[in-house]
Amino acid sequence: MWKLCSTIHESVISFYLQFGQKMRQAARKDKKLAEKGIEKPLEPPKNGLLVPHLIPVAYEVLDSWKILIKGLAQLLHVIPVYGCSECSEVHVAHSGHLIQDCNGPTCGRRRGFHSWVKGSINDVLVPIESYHQFDPFGRRIKHETRFDYDRIPAVVELCIQAGVDIQEDSSSILDFDTDGACGRFPPPSLADLPRIAQETVDAYEIVRTGVTKLMQKFTVKACGYCPEVHVGPWGHNVKLCGAFKHQWRDGKHGWQDAIVDEIFPSNYVWHVQDPKGPPLRSALKKFYGKAPAVVEVCMQAGAQIPERLLHKKLGAQGSCSMK
Repeated sequence: MWKLCSTIHESVISFYLQFGQKMRQAARKDKKLAEKGIEKPLEPPKNGLLVPHLIPVAYEVLDSWKILIKGLAQLLHVIPVYGCSECSEVHVAHSGHLIQDCNGPTCGRRRGFHSWVKGSINDVLVPIESYHQFDPFGRRIKHETRFDYDRIPAVVELCIQAGVDIQEDSSSILDFDTDGACGRFPPPSLADLPRIAQETVDAYEIVRTGVTKLMQKFTVKACGYCPEVHVGPWGHNVKLCGAFKHQWRDGKHGWQDAIVDEIFPSNYVWHVQDPKGPPLRSALKKFYGKAPAVVEVCMQAGAQIPERLLHKKLGAQGSCSMK
Protein backbone atom coordinates (compact mmCIF):
# COMPACT_ATOMS: atom_id res chain seq x y z
CA MET A 1 0.00 0.00 0.00
CA TRP A 2 2.84 2.36 0.88
CA LYS A 3 4.56 1.65 -2.45
CA LEU A 4 1.33 2.36 -4.35
CA CYS A 5 0.85 5.71 -2.57
CA SER A 6 4.48 6.61 -3.20
CA THR A 7 4.12 5.81 -6.92
CA ILE A 8 0.97 7.93 -7.23
CA HIS A 9 2.65 10.80 -5.40
CA GLU A 10 5.66 10.69 -7.73
CA SER A 11 3.46 10.60 -10.85
CA VAL A 12 1.49 13.62 -9.65
CA ILE A 13 4.68 15.59 -8.96
CA SER A 14 6.06 14.62 -12.38
CA PHE A 15 2.85 15.77 -14.08
CA TYR A 16 2.95 19.21 -12.42
CA LEU A 17 6.68 19.62 -13.22
CA GLN A 18 6.04 18.88 -16.91
CA PHE A 19 3.03 21.20 -16.93
CA GLY A 20 5.07 24.02 -15.38
CA GLN A 21 7.86 23.50 -17.88
CA LYS A 22 5.42 23.80 -20.82
CA MET A 23 3.96 26.97 -19.33
CA ARG A 24 7.43 28.53 -18.99
CA GLN A 25 8.32 27.60 -22.57
CA ALA A 26 5.09 29.18 -23.87
CA ALA A 27 5.78 32.33 -21.80
CA ARG A 28 9.31 32.62 -23.27
CA LYS A 29 7.91 32.39 -26.82
CA ASP A 30 5.34 35.10 -26.07
CA LYS A 31 8.05 37.31 -24.58
CA LYS A 32 10.28 36.94 -27.67
CA LEU A 33 7.37 37.86 -29.95
CA ALA A 34 6.60 40.91 -27.80
CA GLU A 35 10.24 42.05 -27.93
CA LYS A 36 10.14 41.88 -31.74
CA GLY A 37 6.89 43.87 -31.81
CA ILE A 38 4.90 40.93 -33.16
CA GLU A 39 1.41 40.52 -31.72
CA LYS A 40 0.38 37.03 -30.74
CA PRO A 41 -2.42 35.87 -33.08
CA LEU A 42 -5.68 35.17 -31.29
CA GLU A 43 -8.31 32.67 -32.34
CA PRO A 44 -12.04 33.42 -32.40
CA PRO A 45 -13.82 34.51 -30.27
CA LYS A 46 -10.90 36.10 -28.37
CA ASN A 47 -10.14 38.31 -31.37
CA GLY A 48 -13.71 39.61 -31.53
CA LEU A 49 -14.88 37.32 -34.34
CA LEU A 50 -17.60 34.69 -34.14
CA VAL A 51 -17.06 30.94 -34.16
CA PRO A 52 -18.95 29.76 -37.27
CA HIS A 53 -19.73 26.21 -36.11
CA LEU A 54 -21.17 27.50 -32.81
CA ILE A 55 -23.71 29.89 -34.34
CA PRO A 56 -26.25 27.09 -35.03
CA VAL A 57 -25.69 25.83 -31.48
CA ALA A 58 -26.52 29.29 -30.09
CA TYR A 59 -29.73 29.47 -32.12
CA GLU A 60 -30.72 25.99 -30.97
CA VAL A 61 -30.09 26.92 -27.32
CA LEU A 62 -32.16 30.09 -27.62
CA ASP A 63 -35.09 28.29 -29.28
CA SER A 64 -34.97 25.57 -26.61
CA TRP A 65 -34.81 28.27 -23.90
CA LYS A 66 -38.12 29.69 -25.12
CA ILE A 67 -39.67 26.19 -25.23
CA LEU A 68 -38.38 25.55 -21.69
CA ILE A 69 -39.97 28.72 -20.29
CA LYS A 70 -43.26 28.15 -22.09
CA GLY A 71 -43.44 24.49 -21.06
CA LEU A 72 -42.66 25.17 -17.40
CA ALA A 73 -45.19 28.03 -17.28
CA GLN A 74 -47.90 25.68 -18.56
CA LEU A 75 -46.92 22.74 -16.35
CA LEU A 76 -46.93 24.85 -13.18
CA HIS A 77 -50.65 25.48 -13.67
CA VAL A 78 -51.12 21.76 -12.92
CA ILE A 79 -48.03 20.59 -10.99
CA PRO A 80 -47.83 22.26 -7.55
CA VAL A 81 -44.50 23.72 -6.43
CA TYR A 82 -43.66 25.07 -2.97
CA GLY A 83 -40.80 27.24 -1.82
CA CYS A 84 -39.57 28.03 1.66
CA SER A 85 -40.06 31.67 2.62
CA GLU A 86 -36.97 31.56 4.86
CA CYS A 87 -34.42 29.72 2.67
CA SER A 88 -33.87 28.57 -0.93
CA GLU A 89 -35.45 25.11 -0.52
CA VAL A 90 -37.96 24.07 -3.22
CA HIS A 91 -40.29 21.07 -3.19
CA VAL A 92 -42.41 19.64 -6.02
CA ALA A 93 -45.45 17.88 -4.54
CA HIS A 94 -49.00 18.55 -3.34
CA SER A 95 -47.63 19.57 0.08
CA GLY A 96 -44.26 20.58 1.52
CA HIS A 97 -41.97 17.96 3.03
CA LEU A 98 -41.18 17.59 6.74
CA ILE A 99 -37.40 17.27 6.45
CA GLN A 100 -35.80 19.49 9.08
CA ASP A 101 -33.00 21.11 7.07
CA CYS A 102 -34.05 24.77 6.93
CA ASN A 103 -31.19 27.20 7.54
CA GLY A 104 -33.21 30.43 7.43
CA PRO A 105 -33.00 33.23 10.02
CA THR A 106 -35.85 31.88 12.19
CA CYS A 107 -35.18 28.16 11.72
CA GLY A 108 -34.42 27.70 15.44
CA ARG A 109 -37.97 28.60 16.43
CA ARG A 110 -39.33 26.18 13.82
CA ARG A 111 -36.88 23.41 14.80
CA GLY A 112 -35.58 23.30 11.26
CA PHE A 113 -38.97 22.84 9.60
CA HIS A 114 -39.56 24.86 6.44
CA SER A 115 -42.12 27.64 6.10
CA TRP A 116 -43.80 26.69 2.82
CA VAL A 117 -45.46 29.13 0.43
CA LYS A 118 -46.71 28.67 -3.12
CA GLY A 119 -43.79 28.65 -5.55
CA SER A 120 -43.35 30.15 -9.02
CA ILE A 121 -41.37 29.45 -12.17
CA ASN A 122 -38.40 31.34 -10.69
CA ASP A 123 -38.21 28.72 -7.93
CA VAL A 124 -37.84 25.96 -10.52
CA LEU A 125 -35.77 27.75 -13.16
CA VAL A 126 -33.49 29.99 -11.10
CA PRO A 127 -33.13 33.37 -12.88
CA ILE A 128 -29.46 34.25 -13.46
CA GLU A 129 -29.13 37.63 -15.16
CA SER A 130 -26.20 39.57 -16.56
CA TYR A 131 -25.61 42.93 -18.22
CA HIS A 132 -26.29 43.07 -21.95
CA GLN A 133 -23.44 44.61 -23.94
CA PHE A 134 -23.45 45.47 -27.65
CA ASP A 135 -19.63 45.30 -27.66
CA PRO A 136 -18.19 42.80 -25.12
CA PHE A 137 -14.65 44.02 -25.97
CA GLY A 138 -15.49 47.68 -25.43
CA ARG A 139 -15.30 49.71 -22.26
CA ARG A 140 -15.99 48.01 -18.98
CA ILE A 141 -19.28 48.69 -17.26
CA LYS A 142 -18.61 51.15 -14.43
CA HIS A 143 -20.63 51.62 -11.28
CA GLU A 144 -21.84 55.03 -12.44
CA THR A 145 -23.00 53.74 -15.86
CA ARG A 146 -24.68 50.51 -14.71
CA PHE A 147 -28.19 51.84 -15.47
CA ASP A 148 -27.25 52.36 -19.13
CA TYR A 149 -27.21 48.58 -19.66
CA ASP A 150 -30.16 46.17 -19.61
CA ARG A 151 -30.22 43.06 -17.47
CA ILE A 152 -31.22 39.94 -19.42
CA PRO A 153 -30.91 36.18 -18.70
CA ALA A 154 -27.27 35.10 -18.82
CA VAL A 155 -28.12 32.22 -21.17
CA VAL A 156 -29.64 34.68 -23.64
CA GLU A 157 -26.62 37.02 -23.40
CA LEU A 158 -24.30 34.08 -24.06
CA CYS A 159 -26.27 33.16 -27.19
CA ILE A 160 -26.22 36.78 -28.42
CA GLN A 161 -22.45 36.99 -28.06
CA ALA A 162 -22.19 33.64 -29.89
CA GLY A 163 -23.92 35.11 -32.93
CA VAL A 164 -27.68 35.15 -32.38
CA ASP A 165 -29.42 38.24 -33.77
CA ILE A 166 -32.63 39.04 -31.88
CA GLN A 167 -35.05 41.89 -32.36
CA GLU A 168 -34.83 44.61 -29.73
CA ASP A 169 -38.59 45.09 -29.36
CA SER A 170 -40.23 44.47 -25.98
CA SER A 171 -42.37 41.55 -27.19
CA SER A 172 -39.34 39.46 -28.25
CA ILE A 173 -37.46 40.19 -25.01
CA LEU A 174 -40.45 38.95 -22.99
CA ASP A 175 -40.16 35.51 -24.63
CA PHE A 176 -36.77 35.01 -22.96
CA ASP A 177 -37.76 36.21 -19.46
CA THR A 178 -39.26 34.02 -16.74
CA ASP A 179 -40.97 36.90 -14.89
CA GLY A 180 -44.74 36.68 -15.41
CA ALA A 181 -44.41 33.64 -17.68
CA CYS A 182 -47.28 31.77 -15.98
CA GLY A 183 -49.58 34.68 -16.80
CA ARG A 184 -48.57 34.72 -20.47
CA PHE A 185 -49.38 31.06 -21.14
CA PRO A 186 -52.75 29.41 -20.36
CA PRO A 187 -53.16 26.11 -18.49
CA PRO A 188 -52.83 23.03 -20.73
CA SER A 189 -55.41 20.28 -21.12
CA LEU A 190 -54.70 17.05 -19.23
CA ALA A 191 -54.37 15.19 -22.54
CA ASP A 192 -51.53 17.48 -23.65
CA LEU A 193 -49.69 17.33 -20.31
CA PRO A 194 -47.32 14.41 -21.11
CA ARG A 195 -46.42 15.89 -24.52
CA ILE A 196 -45.61 19.31 -23.05
CA ALA A 197 -43.60 17.70 -20.25
CA GLN A 198 -41.55 15.67 -22.76
CA GLU A 199 -40.86 18.74 -24.91
CA THR A 200 -39.83 20.68 -21.81
CA VAL A 201 -37.37 18.10 -20.50
CA ASP A 202 -35.89 17.67 -23.99
CA ALA A 203 -35.45 21.46 -24.22
CA TYR A 204 -33.79 21.46 -20.78
CA GLU A 205 -31.22 18.92 -21.94
CA ILE A 206 -30.54 20.84 -25.18
CA VAL A 207 -30.02 24.10 -23.27
CA ARG A 208 -27.64 22.52 -20.78
CA THR A 209 -25.63 20.71 -23.46
CA GLY A 210 -25.51 23.80 -25.68
CA VAL A 211 -24.44 26.12 -22.87
CA THR A 212 -21.63 23.69 -22.04
CA LYS A 213 -20.40 23.83 -25.66
CA LEU A 214 -20.62 27.63 -25.83
CA MET A 215 -18.75 28.11 -22.55
CA GLN A 216 -15.82 26.11 -23.90
CA LYS A 217 -15.12 29.00 -26.30
CA PHE A 218 -16.88 32.09 -24.93
CA THR A 219 -15.74 33.49 -21.59
CA VAL A 220 -18.18 33.72 -18.69
CA LYS A 221 -17.11 35.20 -15.35
CA ALA A 222 -18.66 34.54 -11.94
CA CYS A 223 -18.05 36.26 -8.63
CA GLY A 224 -16.36 34.04 -6.08
CA TYR A 225 -18.28 35.68 -3.24
CA CYS A 226 -21.86 36.21 -4.54
CA PRO A 227 -24.06 34.78 -7.36
CA GLU A 228 -23.30 37.61 -9.83
CA VAL A 229 -22.43 36.45 -13.37
CA HIS A 230 -21.01 38.39 -16.30
CA VAL A 231 -20.79 37.17 -19.90
CA GLY A 232 -17.71 38.62 -21.53
CA PRO A 233 -13.90 38.48 -21.62
CA TRP A 234 -13.62 40.32 -18.28
CA GLY A 235 -15.95 41.21 -15.43
CA HIS A 236 -17.67 44.56 -14.88
CA ASN A 237 -16.74 47.17 -12.27
CA VAL A 238 -20.16 47.57 -10.65
CA LYS A 239 -19.70 47.74 -6.87
CA LEU A 240 -22.73 45.76 -5.74
CA CYS A 241 -21.17 42.71 -4.12
CA GLY A 242 -22.74 42.33 -0.69
CA ALA A 243 -21.04 39.10 0.32
CA PHE A 244 -18.84 38.54 3.37
CA LYS A 245 -16.25 41.34 3.92
CA HIS A 246 -17.36 43.25 0.83
CA GLN A 247 -16.26 46.47 2.56
CA TRP A 248 -12.65 45.38 2.20
CA ARG A 249 -13.15 45.15 -1.57
CA ASP A 250 -15.18 48.38 -1.82
CA GLY A 251 -18.12 46.30 -3.05
CA LYS A 252 -16.21 44.99 -6.07
CA HIS A 253 -16.74 41.44 -7.28
CA GLY A 254 -14.04 38.78 -7.22
CA TRP A 255 -14.19 37.50 -10.78
CA GLN A 256 -13.18 33.99 -11.79
CA ASP A 257 -14.05 31.61 -14.63
CA ALA A 258 -17.61 30.35 -14.30
CA ILE A 259 -18.92 26.81 -14.57
CA VAL A 260 -22.18 25.67 -16.17
CA ASP A 261 -24.07 25.45 -12.87
CA GLU A 262 -23.38 29.14 -12.19
CA ILE A 263 -25.06 30.32 -15.38
CA PHE A 264 -27.67 27.53 -15.62
CA PRO A 265 -28.20 26.07 -12.10
CA SER A 266 -29.47 22.51 -11.75
CA ASN A 267 -31.42 23.42 -8.58
CA TYR A 268 -31.74 19.94 -7.05
CA VAL A 269 -34.94 19.01 -5.18
CA TRP A 270 -36.10 15.88 -3.36
CA HIS A 271 -37.64 13.27 -5.66
CA VAL A 272 -41.20 12.28 -4.68
CA GLN A 273 -42.41 8.93 -5.99
CA ASP A 274 -46.00 9.63 -4.87
CA PRO A 275 -46.78 13.39 -5.02
CA LYS A 276 -50.18 12.85 -3.34
CA GLY A 277 -48.83 10.53 -0.67
CA PRO A 278 -47.51 11.29 2.83
CA PRO A 279 -44.84 14.03 3.04
CA LEU A 280 -41.16 13.16 3.17
CA ARG A 281 -39.65 12.92 6.67
CA SER A 282 -36.22 13.44 8.16
CA ALA A 283 -35.98 9.87 9.46
CA LEU A 284 -35.94 8.48 5.90
CA LYS A 285 -33.85 11.27 4.41
CA LYS A 286 -30.95 9.03 3.34
CA PHE A 287 -33.30 6.84 1.30
CA TYR A 288 -34.65 9.68 -0.86
CA GLY A 289 -33.13 10.62 -4.20
CA LYS A 290 -32.71 14.07 -5.74
CA ALA A 291 -33.21 15.46 -9.23
CA PRO A 292 -33.11 18.90 -10.90
CA ALA A 293 -36.33 20.81 -10.27
CA VAL A 294 -37.15 20.97 -13.99
CA VAL A 295 -36.69 17.22 -14.36
CA GLU A 296 -38.84 16.55 -11.26
CA VAL A 297 -41.70 18.73 -12.57
CA CYS A 298 -41.62 17.05 -15.98
CA MET A 299 -41.40 13.59 -14.42
CA GLN A 300 -44.51 14.18 -12.34
CA ALA A 301 -46.28 15.49 -15.46
CA GLY A 302 -45.66 12.21 -17.31
CA ALA A 303 -42.42 12.74 -19.24
CA GLN A 304 -40.05 9.89 -19.99
CA ILE A 305 -36.71 10.98 -18.55
CA PRO A 306 -33.63 9.83 -20.54
CA GLU A 307 -31.51 7.32 -18.66
CA ARG A 308 -28.34 9.33 -19.27
CA LEU A 309 -29.92 12.40 -17.66
CA LEU A 310 -31.10 10.47 -14.61
CA HIS A 311 -27.83 8.61 -14.17
CA LYS A 312 -25.77 11.79 -14.41
CA LYS A 313 -27.89 13.79 -11.96
CA LEU A 314 -28.25 11.03 -9.41
CA GLY A 315 -24.61 10.13 -9.67
CA ALA A 316 -23.65 13.71 -8.84
CA GLN A 317 -25.74 13.58 -5.69
CA GLY A 318 -24.67 10.16 -4.51
CA SER A 319 -28.24 9.38 -3.55
CA CYS A 320 -30.26 6.23 -3.98
CA SER A 321 -31.69 5.53 -7.42
CA MET A 322 -35.17 6.67 -8.38
CA LYS A 323 -37.74 4.09 -9.42
